[in-house]
Amino acid sequence: MESMLNKLRSSMSSAATSAVSNAVQIASQVSNYLPGNPVTREFEATAHVASAGPGLVWKVYKGHKKSTKQDAAIFVFEKRILDRWDKQEREAMLDRLRKGVSQLTRLRHPQVLTVQHPLEESRDTLAFATEPVFASLANVLGNTDSAPSPLPPPLQDYNLYDVEIKYGLMQVSEGLAFLHNSVKIVHRNICPENIVLNHQGAWKLFGFDFCVANQSPPDQQPFWPFEEYVPNRQTICQPTLDYLAPEYALTHTLDPAADLFSLGVVTHALFNSGRPIFQNHQDFVTFKRNCCELKNTNTLQLSSIPEGVREEVRLLLHATPQLRPDALQFSKISYFEDVGVKTLNYLDQMFQWDNMQKSQFYKSLPQIIPQLPHRVCVLRVVPSLMQECVNTTMVPFVLPVILLVSERASREEYVEHILPHLKPIMKMTDPPQIMLQLMQKMELLLGKTPPEDVRGDVLPLLYRALECDMQQIQELCLSVIPSCAALVESHAMKNALLPKIKKLCLATGYLSVRVNCLVCVGKILEHLDRWLVMDDIFPFLEQIPSRESPVIMAIVGIFKVAMTHKKLGISKEVLATRVLPFLFPLSIENSLTPTQHSAVMSLIKEMTEKVEAEHRVKLEQLNSIKDEQKALQMAMPTSLASGSTPGTASTAAVNGSVVSPAEAATDMFAGLGLNQFAGGGGSSASQKSAMSSSSSSSAAAAAAAAAATAAAAPAGNKTQQPKTDVTSPTASLSMQDKHRMMKEQGLQKQPPLLPSPPPPSSTITKNTQPSSSSSQTSNLTSSLITSNLSLIASPPGPHQHTAPMAGLGNTGLSYGMRPNLTQQPLGTMNSWATSPTQPQSWTSPMPHLQPQPMSLNLGAFDNLLPSQPRPPSMNQMASNFKSAPMLAPLRPMNATPVPAPVRPLTSSDINDLLS
Repeated sequence: MESMLNKLRSSMSSAATSAVSNAVQIASQVSNYLPGNPVTREFEATAHVASAGPGLVWKVYKGHKKSTKQDAAIFVFEKRILDRWDKQEREAMLDRLRKGVSQLTRLRHPQVLTVQHPLEESRDTLAFATEPVFASLANVLGNTDSAPSPLPPPLQDYNLYDVEIKYGLMQVSEGLAFLHNSVKIVHRNICPENIVLNHQGAWKLFGFDFCVANQSPPDQQPFWPFEEYVPNRQTICQPTLDYLAPEYALTHTLDPAADLFSLGVVTHALFNSGRPIFQNHQDFVTFKRNCCELKNTNTLQLSSIPEGVREEVRLLLHATPQLRPDALQFSKISYFEDVGVKTLNYLDQMFQWDNMQKSQFYKSLPQIIPQLPHRVCVLRVVPSLMQECVNTTMVPFVLPVILLVSERASREEYVEHILPHLKPIMKMTDPPQIMLQLMQKMELLLGKTPPEDVRGDVLPLLYRALECDMQQIQELCLSVIPSCAALVESHAMKNALLPKIKKLCLATGYLSVRVNCLVCVGKILEHLDRWLVMDDIFPFLEQIPSRESPVIMAIVGIFKVAMTHKKLGISKEVLATRVLPFLFPLSIENSLTPTQHSAVMSLIKEMTEKVEAEHRVKLEQLNSIKDEQKALQMAMPTSLASGSTPGTASTAAVNGSVVSPAEAATDMFAGLGLNQFAGGGGSSASQKSAMSSSSSSSAAAAAAAAAATAAAAPAGNKTQQPKTDVTSPTASLSMQDKHRMMKEQGLQKQPPLLPSPPPPSSTITKNTQPSSSSSQTSNLTSSLITSNLSLIASPPGPHQHTAPMAGLGNTGLSYGMRPNLTQQPLGTMNSWATSPTQPQSWTSPMPHLQPQPMSLNLGAFDNLLPSQPRPPSMNQMASNFKSAPMLAPLRPMNATPVPAPVRPLTSSDINDLLS
């Protein structure tokens, strides 16, 4: 087993830290020394911390009980120390060790070391477990035999304070009084090796290897058997001569006074760096010679001992046992009448007092704490106070003292020695003063408690405080939450902390609590997500039932923080739709002061400017995108449909001096971007003027075309036909009717064109009388020649105007047969020319011309069109004009073209035209 452990140690990496190396080394030592020892079944040793006992043969290990994790100290004696001894001495030494531990196990006293597990023996070791031990007094005074190397950090440069020495000596004297008076035992080997210190600084008696019990009957003189010193024995098998009473060599007697002499030598060593009065080096002859010098104690040099105890020590060192004070007398000397000693003594005797006496003492304790050494407060006072926490009614009295010590402690001391005791207190809810005191010192707890402990213990304390009924606790809790908000995880913030704050704010009846809730929310906004603020916090603000000025200003503060914080910010949509509609009613509350009202309005203006600025930027971006799209469309060649909106009668007066009331009302909305909804589809004045002129030109052109058509129509075609009029704007045709009429128009005979025009007021009707094909062919030429000649021969006059062409009165179709006909800007059909010098166009329809009930048969002009490709018939063009959308020309035409000169047609021209 040992070889395996050595191999394991040799294979460890050199890069391991010193702490890990020490731990492995300690574990290996314990494994080496405790194989098979029954103590290891219940206790686990973790670190070698000290040594104790006669000759410091016991190694002390720090450990704990496996089942309860209770701290303990494990004393181990290695039998290999006795390997060089002969068997008799070896067995004698083992018997003494067994006897001492057995005697210690039977004793129960506060100043006697408490055994938790009796002595267990294995082939290699003796071991037993006791209460936790810090070190022996010999280790503290500098004797580190069998102690770990290097020494543990707490033991390095460890110096005893005066109050520790005073109280320690008093504890030892009380322990001796118990041995002498209660159990009738003489320890016989009181020395620093047999006094141990626990972690609280209490001094305990140990090492009863050489103790002697009274063997006389109770009614007779006490008798203690005397055991002579044997020089040939091993030194550790006999009492330490440096601390042994002189009567041991001079009179060969033994009584309890011998222990008081040893206590006097211990007192001398405490004030002389661990040196006794005489150093005998375990030589009995030297010891006997030095004992003779003690007969005159006035010659002893005791200047290093404090004056308050110097004379008492001189009596303890007297050669005559009867002159020495007993243990009880020594414990009552004035030297121990110290505030610190009394305080520590009261703490040890607290279990004997009632609650009233305890409360009075605990109330005065905060004034005493500053007078005690800090180590004593941390290691001695706090553990004693924690024992009182089992009584919940006394916790409010001891907790202020614990928190006071915590303020003076370092972070490491707080975490190691105080926080473990505070955790159970943090879970207490009754009495409420406990929670109040913790809330008052929450800054201290948050500053020194590790983050993981804050989440596990401190935050649940805050949650419970929010649910408490005491107003003061609630306000204190709300005031400290922002300081620990950074440690709250996001899910805990959303599902635990914020719901509790909101519930308290809405349900409380105290204005100060409600305001503190809002202020708390405002301070923790920076730890929240932006969308959590807008989706959770803002709706919560709208639910607050009261409108007092402090509440309003707290709400305003939350909005201001949310809007200005770089992590948060409020979108313009939320500002415009939720925040501003909520703030405006708050701004007119009568409870506000002028200063508060100005603050509210200032925030509202700031929010309004933010909405305006952000939305302006967005609109500019959108408009720039639209402009880019328009520029792209203009750069691309497209066939645009002419969608000229028919003019109205009111457009004729745009260029006039008279402005109608409707136009005056429209001007009031000129800067509001409503032009497209008011006054002609958003056209400007110039556009209206252009439309007016266009309408006038269209009217003139339509009148001329109508006159020409009327002149060419036969006088006998005025009778209305029962057949459906395809050009009538009121006609409603099915698809079958349209196909049938299209076929009929394509097959019907074209009537001859007669030159006699009807009167202007007459109605031109469509001729539907059938004619033979021969007569149509013969009449076509003569009719066209007669019609053109009559038109040319008719002199233009101011009263002469052409009636609109039947069936095309609403289209504004101009045939360009009059020399004074002006060209229109844009048409709604592709123009087709009747003269190489005169382009034709479609103009805006004349709104004052009513559609005629009869349509003109234009089939006579079909033969005038080119044969390849064959264009649609004029009847088809006239009938399709009403149903098909108008097509715009590919390029605009001049607004005011110069009319081409017109000359009379000659016979050659007419023949060319008819060919």
